[in-house]
Amino acid sequence: MTRIDSTTTDKATFTLTSTGATLLHAASDAAREWWRSAVIYQVYPRSFADSTGNGIGDIPGITSRLEHLTTLGVDAIWLSPFYRSPQADAGYDVADYRDVDPIFGTLSDFETLLERAHDVGLRVIVDLVPNHTSDDHDWFKAALAAGPDSPERARYLFREGQGENGDLPPNNWKSIFGGPAWTRVNERAAAATDGVTDSQWYLHMFDTTQPDLDWEHPEVRAEFEDVLRFWLDRGVDGFRIDVAHGMVKTPGLPDWDGEVSMVEGTTDEAHQPAEDGSTGAGNSGPMFDQEGVHEIYRAWHTVLAGYDGDRALVAEAWVEPLSRLARYVRSDEMHQAFNFSFLTTAWDAAALRSVVAASLRASDEVGAPTTWVLSNHDVVRHASRMGLSGGAVRPNGIGKTDPQPDAALGLRRARAATLQMLGLPGSAYVYQGEELGLPEHTDLDDDLRQDPAWWRSGYTEAGRDGCRVPLPWEADAPGYGFGPTGATWLPQPETYRASAADVQRSTDGSTFAMYRDALALRKEHDLGLGSLAWVDEVAASPNVLAFVNRDVLVLTSFAAEPFALPAGSQVLISSGPLVADGASGAVQVPQDTTVWVQL
Repeated sequence: MTRIDSTTTDKATFTLTSTGATLLHAASDAAREWWRSAVIYQVYPRSFADSTGNGIGDIPGITSRLEHLTTLGVDAIWLSPFYRSPQADAGYDVADYRDVDPIFGTLSDFETLLERAHDVGLRVIVDLVPNHTSDDHDWFKAALAAGPDSPERARYLFREGQGENGDLPPNNWKSIFGGPAWTRVNERAAAATDGVTDSQWYLHMFDTTQPDLDWEHPEVRAEFEDVLRFWLDRGVDGFRIDVAHGMVKTPGLPDWDGEVSMVEGTTDEAHQPAEDGSTGAGNSGPMFDQEGVHEIYRAWHTVLAGYDGDRALVAEAWVEPLSRLARYVRSDEMHQAFNFSFLTTAWDAAALRSVVAASLRASDEVGAPTTWVLSNHDVVRHASRMGLSGGAVRPNGIGKTDPQPDAALGLRRARAATLQMLGLPGSAYVYQGEELGLPEHTDLDDDLRQDPAWWRSGYTEAGRDGCRVPLPWEADAPGYGFGPTGATWLPQPETYRASAADVQRSTDGSTFAMYRDALALRKEHDLGLGSLAWVDEVAASPNVLAFVNRDVLVLTSFAAEPFALPAGSQVLISSGPLVADGASGAVQVPQDTTVWVQL
């Protein structure tokens, strides 16, 4: 084990000697399934690349840009939903789980993408949305037509209303998008027939167009096991499960006075996570994290185990404490679970040290990898989120009239946070565009917003459109090369010019270059299956986070004064420029900078 001692000078200086940092997590050399260490790139299809010129990204567009991903060096891609859908919630309202929506292409296009991806060494994970369907799904249309107490309605959560005439919803639950979580059937013009009053309501934890399924119903369970097999038979490598903690509700659907929200998480920069790693990012209430979900995932694990190739299940589960999240990745359930406690932790050495330690302890208890993430299609991009002042760690979007991030500060911290994350043992996710240093689009006109959270929140939450803007590929092309006509389904800000992929790939020191080089070093040093040992001498420092993973020291400076490494240190990579101290020969690490040092 490498020991790193500190000596007291005018600047903190590390001296490398031969023994002892405190080991928290041992290397995982025996278990080498691909998902334990993979870096997985999230593709949001409508915003990745457009092949037709209609301004909406599609599957052939993804296929045409695979070289970008292989050059970057990721191991797999995760595709957000591309299924047939009315697109009321950008495809998370699925009408047919076994077909591709025409705006994205055809099933044949998907099979071509899958084959090409596999040919270049990329695995492919697809999104599955089992908590709810679209209201355009055949099952729900049949349920509306069939009426109360019908077998068709039993697949969903229809309930009688309260009050003398059933005019009140069955309980007081709120939608995650804002407003009530219930819609009365009579409010839908197609529902009332022959003048019969239908007093029933249906549950939708998201938009009214997304009715929740009843996972106690055997037909629902059988249907989704068949959907899994449909895509596994075509060769997909796994599934990311949307709202994985929300499919089972407490029996009786009791009232609950808490709040469900898409903006939970640390909101005070001085706040430290709890000892168990909790930041407030977990959803609570009788509609989340019920024991019955684990029975479902044990059955799904069995389905995947029947196929070769280490197929994987990935949980989108906003669950805390981390010991409860770890239950989703027990050996007979899922394989990965996004670490949203990590995502929502403030940029603070002590806070990050606490959440990393709690995460690894919880995952190690069940023999699973920790799955790190900083951005996705549901949160403000971390290049902007980390530039906010006042402690707004996870707002649900940033609008024109909201406090604006410091772009330079945000990107500097985002690069440091990413290099820190990629130095951790486990798997990691990269959201499309973060490798280009893309900021959130914070100047989007409100009348262009398409996220249902915008209007369901009473126009108080900007929503997720700002992180979903189409990617810039070519700085000097119309629409920055997103498609052949320059059309884009959401407008791109002028700031995207400097972040265009062709500029980033050709610029030394660019964010793309940092990601590419870090991913190569991560593989070279086998950090994904590596260890974590805290550097003893700075274990409680408010200004430095430092750990050793195999033969690499990962150090992040939070201090206002530069932090000096000893003369002769072999820096493998840094998130920003370093400064050489001419007098001592030491390399200085500025504030909000991460370095990897060869030991």
